[in-house]
Amino acid sequence: MIGKLKGMVDSFADDSVLIDCGGVCYETFCSSRTLQALPRVGEAAVVFIETIVREDMIRLYGFSSEAEKAWFNLLMTVQGVGARVALAILSALSPSEISSAIALQDKAMMGRASGVGPKLAIRLVTELKGKVPSTGVIDAGVLGLQSALGEGLASSAITDAVSALTNLGYSSAQASAALARIVAREGDDTPTEKLIRLGLRELSS
Repeated sequence: MIGKLKGMVDSFADDSVLIDCGGVCYETFCSSRTLQALPRVGEAAVVFIETIVREDMIRLYGFSSEAEKAWFNLLMTVQGVGARVALAILSALSPSEISSAIALQDKAMMGRASGVGPKLAIRLVTELKGKVPSTGVIDAGVLGLQSALGEGLASSAITDAVSALTNLGYSSAQASAALARIVAREGDDTPTEKLIRLGLRELSS
């Protein structure tokens, strides 16, 4: 089974890349994030591979990191998510953003992916709660705050600060990560106004 390809980028298509490994070109389907992260044609590339074998086809899926590959497999454990939808989610969200969306039970963030409607977004954040891959673990303090927010256990000051920062254009993941770092320094009893002020400073640095 192919686990990784090391070779030269031969050419790109809309949803795939050809990797030339010693004269044999492997067609590898990728998320748009992976395609954008790959080097230019003629340059060396390393792609992590998941091989899917069916009666009528063998298809390679490529990823820029092991975390992305791990999320691809985990996303497909949810009913209604096949390879195409999993790649669409990975195109719209980074592994850390997927982790945050699940921890925060943020259906809107998950719904940014093409092909993910409201019902599927709910299923994704519900069924994958607590199932972050080992390669995609984010900072324990950040994950703890995100879990508290998702479960309604965070203080009103923190939830109000997250809401204020998201209203200013930051994602829930960015806001909660910044506030987790601030709470670790300043304490759980920091008032909302100070959290927002320090959050903006953290996010703009």
